[in-house]
Amino acid sequence: MPDMTWVTAVARLRARREAGVLVTVATVRGHAPRRAGAKLVVGPSEAWGSIGGGNIEAVAIDRARELMDASGTEPELMEFALNDKVTNQHGVQCCGGVVSVLLEPLPVVPALAVFGVGHVGLELARVMARHNIDLHLIDTRPDMLTDERLAVLSDAAAQVHVHHQPLLPEEVLEELAPGTHVLIMTHDHAEDAALADAALRTPGLGSIGLIGSSAKWARFRHRLATEGGHDAATIARIKTPIGMPEISGKEPATIAVSVAADLLLMFERAGEQDHLRAVPDAASADSAGSTPGDTSKSTYPPVADSA
Repeated sequence: MPDMTWVTAVARLRARREAGVLVTVATVRGHAPRRAGAKLVVGPSEAWGSIGGGNIEAVAIDRARELMDASGTEPELMEFALNDKVTNQHGVQCCGGVVSVLLEPLPVVPALAVFGVGHVGLELARVMARHNIDLHLIDTRPDMLTDERLAVLSDAAAQVHVHHQPLLPEEVLEELAPGTHVLIMTHDHAEDAALADAALRTPGLGSIGLIGSSAKWARFRHRLATEGGHDAATIARIKTPIGMPEISGKEPATIAVSVAADLLLMFERAGEQDHLRAVPDAASADSAGSTPGDTSKSTYPPVADSA
């Protein structure tokens, strides 16, 4: 199996947005091939590390891939007796001990792209960064994405990807992973309109949300139909207003909490909420792309823009 630490292997799966399973020798009684704490990371087509080879490892890999196929999120504990009296699937291991192995699924986490990191966008990023998601922050204005301004995200549990796109922010849409949820809340209504049109033309996205008033949406809807050539069903993919109808405050932090609550409820209904549990801290710390500054119809109180 490839020579790679389990931390790096988990980070690689995260970067690829592939599911996996972290397999750990939990306890050992008597003689066994590896000590407690030995780890193996199983991906869809590769595995890294070792828990001792032989039947233990082969069975653990088989079960790990079954969990991936079933989108399992609950950890499992398996026990192996290492003696020649046990019928095994993959040969005999007769070290004489008993080994328990913990399988921890590493599901693909939700991904969210926020276009516009103004007052509301930054407050929303602060809330959503507390969750185990992939968070993309996009803005045309460099002063919105400075290290100093984004320092509030320095302890983020999310993997934060910052994109400064001075001319065509809609180009970022093509870089997003399938299923990424998109929120459009820039300082410029023309930019919002271009993003809404481009998002509808980008295959594979998750939900599309647009901040703004009913008057703004009426203008956008007309332009998307007449100038963009989108039919009614396509236009209906855009959710606007966004947020929770029960939260009516218009302060940026209040709006952000409203929008975040609506997102988390959507993740939960889609079966993604279980994916928000944190992966092991060491893996999170080692994951690439997590540092701010990396250049790479619910209702909502009507707000004109987020600048």
